[in-house]
Amino acid sequence: MENVEERNKTFISEFILLGFGNDPELQPLLFLVFLVIYLLTLAGNFLIIALVVTDQHLHTPMYFFLGNLACLETCYSSAILPRLLAGLLSGDRSISVKGCIVQLYFFAVISATENLLLAAMSYDRYLAICHPLRYVVLMNGWVCMKLVVGSWISSFLGIAIVNNFLFQLRFCDFKEIDHFFCDISPLLKVSCDDTQTLQILSFIVAAVGTLVPCLLTLASYVCIITAILRIPSASGRRKAFSTCSSHLIVVTLYYGIVITVYVVPTASTPYLLQKVLSVFYTVLTPLINPVIYCLRNKEVNDSLEKAVHKLVSCSNRRGSQQDKF
Repeated sequence: MENVEERNKTFISEFILLGFGNDPELQPLLFLVFLVIYLLTLAGNFLIIALVVTDQHLHTPMYFFLGNLACLETCYSSAILPRLLAGLLSGDRSISVKGCIVQLYFFAVISATENLLLAAMSYDRYLAICHPLRYVVLMNGWVCMKLVVGSWISSFLGIAIVNNFLFQLRFCDFKEIDHFFCDISPLLKVSCDDTQTLQILSFIVAAVGTLVPCLLTLASYVCIITAILRIPSASGRRKAFSTCSSHLIVVTLYYGIVITVYVVPTASTPYLLQKVLSVFYTVLTPLINPVIYCLRNKEVNDSLEKAVHKLVSCSNRRGSQQDKF
């Protein structure tokens, strides 16, 4: 009987990402909104990368991590938005099964790497504030490089374990995924195989990849806040807190949205609400982070002002030279 049912199943080779509906009047507006967000995200993060690379004053561990975070946010947006924009523009929302799993893989790798990188940044701030005399020795260039490379490699390997099982799944009958990108929960729902083992495995990997960095970040900031409160002068406390306030805002925003998207929703939560929350997590966070660092960080602000002054002076010189000719 099972063999007959197996033969009657129609296995599919592609999915349809339903996205945000089929309203033809809404598609151009959505395309424009997401295109602007994507371009601003690229511009903001590339600006931070350029400032960190070109300004000697930003060649410190803190800004080394910040430059890597900006690079990570660029990859984050590029893993999702180009495919979404192409679907909104052409109306073709189909994606192959392999393409969907590959998109999920890179999305998951970047998410796991960001968790670890934020933990490394909090550890950097912990050493700078709680152990300032040994900071240069403990957080040297080699240590920074190992933390960043280790974050990427561990994420690639950890997510590859889950992805290996995903490639073995078969999908039948249901082609439609009610999401705007390939996330693991909607993908497992349309599989015709038993996914209970894979659900447990993905939960374990996600818990380790998210909970452990979150606890390390939390522990670092408990020590940081305790150390700041021990500083006798108010100006000293403000100066110490200013060095980590931007990162604290980014961490709070990031984990707040992650918890809202993946922990708070229940089976009764409408799909539309889950998709809107996912937009905050996957699309808006990479856009907001450069704004936070530019507004809240004095050294980044100073570097940006210097860069603008240089550009203005260069353009004025070119204009005056052209006037002479």
